[in-house]
Amino acid sequence: MTDYPRVIVQAEREVAYSSPDHILPRGTRTSNSRNMRFNRKLEWLFPRISEPLKILDLGCSGGGFVKDCLDTGNFAVGLEGSDFSKRYRRAEWATIPDYLFTCDISGAFDIFLQAGGKTERLLFDVVTTWEVIEHIAEPDLPQVAANVRQHLLPSGLWIMSVSPCEEVINGIRLHQTVRPRSWWINTFRQLGFEHIEAYVAYFNTQFVRGPKYDSPGGFHLVLSPDITQAPVIPQQSLSRRFFDWWIGSSPQKLLKRLVIGDTSIHG
Repeated sequence: MTDYPRVIVQAEREVAYSSPDHILPRGTRTSNSRNMRFNRKLEWLFPRISEPLKILDLGCSGGGFVKDCLDTGNFAVGLEGSDFSKRYRRAEWATIPDYLFTCDISGAFDIFLQAGGKTERLLFDVVTTWEVIEHIAEPDLPQVAANVRQHLLPSGLWIMSVSPCEEVINGIRLHQTVRPRSWWINTFRQLGFEHIEAYVAYFNTQFVRGPKYDSPGGFHLVLSPDITQAPVIPQQSLSRRFFDWWIGSSPQKLLKRLVIGDTSIHG
């Protein structure tokens, strides 16, 4: 009998029952963000010969980003605080259920890989949080940062998009920590992560979420737990930089609508 590798998530709280996002499912009910250009740039930043790139997406919603990572030969796991998508088998929860899990990331959790009779804690090259961190209450940020540190390699990066805007729906405040960019940078520094602006320039607007993609007013942070081990940024040609500008730009979106109709460029 073949012993296939299996991902195991052990969580203090499997669902974020007290979170406004569970009480009033919104993004978790509709979002399934992905951006293959970001994935490609991630692979250039972390070149691999034998082992796949390991990615952990916190607040994975429909799991589209995780699915794309797996489809391109990388290894990815997604955690989501609400069980809405799991219960309704929405989006990629119907296609990759072995890689998507419910978990309250404001509580402690562990992720393991079970294979060949052995169970080992998973360490990731990249942790992502797309439009997630502002949904975490300020007193819970140290625990979230501790969770990331526990699962991120010293040479890894924590990449995120952040909204600095209030979001109140039906009287429920979904964004629990609304702060400016400088506050987040200082807070993460105190929690042991250093923001490196050069990586933001490297991705050159090509993230899974952000001002170009469904989040006007948002910004990006790329954090390192140890800047001495952070990956070397590869050289970017002029053509690559132009392509970064073009993908998701207003002219490209207009051209796409004219050619194939009014469909979302960034599902």
